[in-house]
Amino acid sequence: MGYYNPIYRYGPEEFAKAAAEAGVDGLIVVDLPPEEAEELNQHLRDNGLHMIFLAAPTTDTTRLPRVLEHASGFLYYVAVKGVTGTKSADMVQVGAAVAAIRKETNLPIGVGFGIRTAEQAAEMAAFADATVVGSAIVDIITDGLNDNSEADAGLSARVLDFVKTLSDGVRGAR
Repeated sequence: MGYYNPIYRYGPEEFAKAAAEAGVDGLIVVDLPPEEAEELNQHLRDNGLHMIFLAAPTTDTTRLPRVLEHASGFLYYVAVKGVTGTKSADMVQVGAAVAAIRKETNLPIGVGFGIRTAEQAAEMAAFADATVVGSAIVDIITDGLNDNSEADAGLSARVLDFVKTLSDGVRGAR
């Protein structure tokens, strides 16, 4: 997950080759709209990589087909408007949005933004193919760093324990 400028500077063809060699499966390039992605997407396809695009609550029925036309791997649905990690997702609204998107694509749908607990991950798993949790993990890591940005002794275990609770929540919902 990143931005297009570093990829562009590296060279889209060279980047796709290097990413495939490094074991990457797909990319989320958050500032690259589907209409402008072919310069990169052709090289991703040539190297067996996926271009994962995002849809959001603001993605309307005119825009969604354009996004889906260029997407592969899965579609990442952004569950909340705004900045990640600042508010929780409304499960009813997200469920309705995912159901509407499923009518338009066979791609798996991963949902992220606003998911901070095992309970929320489990709720999301009832209708999403994947649950994405990022900010809550970043918060645990940040809390486990000292003033020199060094990890305390139990940080790895706390992150793994948290991820296990998320995983258990998702598995329990299926």
